[in-house]
Amino acid sequence: MVACQQQDEPHPIKEQIETPKVQNTAVDLTLMCQNIKKNMAEINDQRTTFALEQINQDLKVCLPLLNLEQQKALLSLSLKMYDNFLQVKRTPAQQIAFERYAFDMAQHPTIHQSHFEQLTARDQYLLKHQGQAYVEVVDAGNEQLSYRRSPEYLARIFAPYMPEAEKVFIENLAHQNIETAIQDKSLLIEPFEVARRALYWEDYIQQYPQSSYLSDAKLLLAQYRYFLFIGAPKSPVSEGYHDQYSVRVSSWEEIEKLSQRHDSELSKLAKKFIQFYHMSEEQRRQKIPASATAEQQLIHYLDLTRQNSSKDCFSDAICL
Repeated sequence: MVACQQQDEPHPIKEQIETPKVQNTAVDLTLMCQNIKKNMAEINDQRTTFALEQINQDLKVCLPLLNLEQQKALLSLSLKMYDNFLQVKRTPAQQIAFERYAFDMAQHPTIHQSHFEQLTARDQYLLKHQGQAYVEVVDAGNEQLSYRRSPEYLARIFAPYMPEAEKVFIENLAHQNIETAIQDKSLLIEPFEVARRALYWEDYIQQYPQSSYLSDAKLLLAQYRYFLFIGAPKSPVSEGYHDQYSVRVSSWEEIEKLSQRHDSELSKLAKKFIQFYHMSEEQRRQKIPASATAEQQLIHYLDLTRQNSSKDCFSDAICL
């Protein structure tokens, strides 16, 4: 009996020893989350990708403990954090070397190496570590390169811990913006993909009317509608707006498919688009107020919005 009692006695002592560890863990976690804003603000163009990765790991721990307003505050800080991290100061010669770097790399390895040696130390570091901590080098158009934070960053670091409406918005916009959709005033995606995205944002607006990203979803819908029926300055849907044969074949086929649906507002616009191209000029004048160009007539007839928003919805997982 004595032996049994002696074996049982240490258990309460063990529990007393373990309890402070749990408390210390909680204290450490609270302190880490309290300091995360300060740590994010301290990231600059002298820090390493390892420092970014450490903060991103801390964010994964802290974000589930916060409400949406607090999460979006950290999301805004993360934008500034990466902007600061990706800043590079270059001389004109270093700027030219940077812009030529990737374009010469495949065809002329020797020139590529000579350009690399002319780069700033920061450019050399970022190029060597691209792909780490969601840092990418992208073609910004007009034969210019730039760094960016991958759209997947918000989808993987923030979205999993946010309410469903915000989570779905971020994950889908990130997926859409992994590849560039528009560059140098030209659309780089096919009409079927433009239509798919327009239908998606139309559905999102109906499914998540309380989303904090509702206005951005409406902006995306308006932009993709415009791309579908009008196009972009250097890739218009129609050259002359005369009849069906003045419309790009791939665009007409996609819009015709849409017109056969009965489950969306987009299908109604597709029907009106086809009606427009079957009208004579006289019929257009009777049904549509006089406008300077046939393009303006079509925009008016479909009640499209030409987007002049200062927001960029094609670079990240949110509209910037």
